This record gives sequence, C-alpha cells and structure tokens, in this order.
Amino acid sequence: ATAKPETQVVTHLCYSDFQDIMAAIDRMDADVLTIENSRSDDEMVRALANAKYGRDVGPGVYDVHSPVVPSVSFIKDKIKSFVSTGILNGDTRLIWVNPDCGL
Repeated sequence: ATAKPETQVVTHLCYSDFQDIMAAIDRMDADVLTIENSRSDDEMVRALANAKYGRDVGPGVYDVHSPVVPSVSFIKDKIKSFVSTGILNGDTRLIWVNPDCGL
C-alpha cells in the first residue's frame, strides 16, 4: 500500500546504533522520525545532524520509565541541547518534543 501525499508518515527508532544505516533511514522517506534519546545523551540527534538529515525529528526529552517528573526548565534545556547539535540547522519548527520513545 502507498500512503497518499497528504498523509503524514511518522516512524520510530529505538535503542540502537544507527550511524551505519543513516542512508537507509533517509530512504524510508518518513515525514517525522521519532527517536529514543533521553538515555543516549543526544547521540542519535548528533548522528542525524552530522548526516544532514533533513526531515522533522522528534527526539525523546525524558525517560517515561523514570519516576522523576522533569521540570519545565529541564525540558527547555533539553530542547536547547537538540538545537545546539545543529540538527535541521536549528529550525525548531522541525523538532517535535516527545516523551522518550515517542509514546
């Protein structure tokens, strides 16, 4: 089946080392790539930035399995850390804020 052009396709990648398959990730042609991020210290965000990934990205900002509820300032700092990687040239309109693992 093929999605209509107006259908937004969102996919999720979790807990792996994706640097070796960046070209395949790009070929998936998803509109939004959500990723696990809170336990990996922005590693995948940096990998996407280095690969010049150009579509919307939704890195996780906090671990949903933790009993700790993050503060607003923690979330803001996390978003700033995404932008500082150079992902999507710092265009915050293309960065989706998600709990970890896009849940």
